[in-house]
Amino acid sequence: MQTDWRDFSYLARGTARQQHAYRALQALGVFDILRDYSPILVGTVPLDIDIEGSDLDIICEARDLAAFARQVTSAFGAHARFRIEQKSADGTPRVVADFEFDGWPVQIFGQPRPATEQNAYRHMLVEARVLAMGGEVAREEIRRLKQAGVKTEPAFAQYLHLEGDPYAALLQLSATPTASPLSGGPLPSPAESAASPGHPDRPGAH
Repeated sequence: MQTDWRDFSYLARGTARQQHAYRALQALGVFDILRDYSPILVGTVPLDIDIEGSDLDIICEARDLAAFARQVTSAFGAHARFRIEQKSADGTPRVVADFEFDGWPVQIFGQPRPATEQNAYRHMLVEARVLAMGGEVAREEIRRLKQAGVKTEPAFAQYLHLEGDPYAALLQLSATPTASPLSGGPLPSPAESAASPGHPDRPGAH
């Protein structure tokens, strides 16, 4: 049975850490509160490659960033270490909010682009396909690199021996989904990856 990354309930059937994340997200109510913004959990926790200190990254499609910022602040502004800012990179505006809840760092990211088209989601689909091919050996190697201080996308780029900007290199793989960076055959199709599952719109991945 394939995973639908858009429905975070798959966490309830996952590892102990994923189940803890599921309970935290349920208690936080973030997916209900922000349902009009099509929120998706991305990053390391969905892929079971998180380490101590990894955060819960939630990306959203926010066409009205001011309204989005107001709603995020109203709903979550009382949580520990809350901060929110509006930024722009390469001409693309975004709102980023960070806070802590139930032992998890949480980041909520919004920009005026469908969540499934944002770099963080596209990176995650590629990473999920790599892990589907590489299995536990790949997962452990990515964790090892991350524990050594390497960020997620650079860790995958090292594992795949990709040259240049690791964020751009993974996006290139997402643009050519039938090409395999690993030996042994093609990666699963984008439809399989979506059903299962550089820098400008990438939230922090720890």
